[in-house]
Amino acid sequence: MISVMKSVLVTGACGFIGSHLVEQLVKNGKKVRAFVYYNSFNSWGWLDSLPNEIKEELDVFSGDIRDPNGVKTAMKDIDTVYHLAALIGIPFSYHSPDSYVDTNIKGTLNILQAARDLETSRVLVTSTSEVYGTAQYVPIDENHPFQGQSPYSATKIGADRIAESFYKSFNTPVTIVRPFNTYGPRQSARAIIPTIITQLLDGHEKIRLGSLSPTRDFNFVKDVVNGFIAIAGSKNTIGEEINIASGTEVSIGHVAHALVKQLNPKAIVVSDDQRVRPEKSEVERLVGCNKKLMALTKWKSQYTFEQGLSETIDWICDNLSSFKSSIYNV
Repeated sequence: MISVMKSVLVTGACGFIGSHLVEQLVKNGKKVRAFVYYNSFNSWGWLDSLPNEIKEELDVFSGDIRDPNGVKTAMKDIDTVYHLAALIGIPFSYHSPDSYVDTNIKGTLNILQAARDLETSRVLVTSTSEVYGTAQYVPIDENHPFQGQSPYSATKIGADRIAESFYKSFNTPVTIVRPFNTYGPRQSARAIIPTIITQLLDGHEKIRLGSLSPTRDFNFVKDVVNGFIAIAGSKNTIGEEINIASGTEVSIGHVAHALVKQLNPKAIVVSDDQRVRPEKSEVERLVGCNKKLMALTKWKSQYTFEQGLSETIDWICDNLSSFKSSIYNV
């Protein structure tokens, strides 16, 4: 085992998982450069909500992952890169696939090219369980076939394979990290759990969702962050593709009805046609195998699903005004 490098870059630092990763790395005593998406408001996304003692330790770089010069500039004097920047909304990828190719594939290529030129010590490329598509067998291990069931998943498959090619062609020290369905504080209503919770807390009598039958492998964001850090801390993970998964599955309908019972028993769950994915695009079953992660690192899940939901509900209660629960967030 080796320790996580002192000088690290987190792309997508302004987002959901990225902001939690930045926060934990700073708490671990790491020097963190946070790559955030440039905007004229000087917004750092969710980093703005972190305690001042965390923000004061950050080196914030505003840029665009699609710009190779900016990426290379951000990566100077960096030992370890956690590459999380991506477009992730599946419905949005149906009508704007070009932007997903530019951000997810070309953005990843920019990271890899810079890492090769700068001789960066470690690069962690963030994948997604969506690359597997509907499970052909369970639990899904890293040898499961890939299926591009949405433009989003297709671009993440492409990014993964570009990363693999740099490892095999140039010996770039890449690891592909593949989290299954992450949830927790700071997640947008694009995702299913905050979608359900925000509608319930806002008093909606009809909770509008898409398909209820698909199953997912839910992982609390703090467990996922610890998985990233554990992977970066092991030499044995270089050149590998590694799931971060709980190994359990639960249906969307089960989660919805459990939250209804807990938060507003009078509410009913209804299907909203605009939220239903095209039939061949819907991923019907996801449940991951975490044996490889546990074999190569000391990672173990610390949160039960119920504990994670409790923290998520508490956070959404405190931040409900920032959500638009009556609008479908693609």
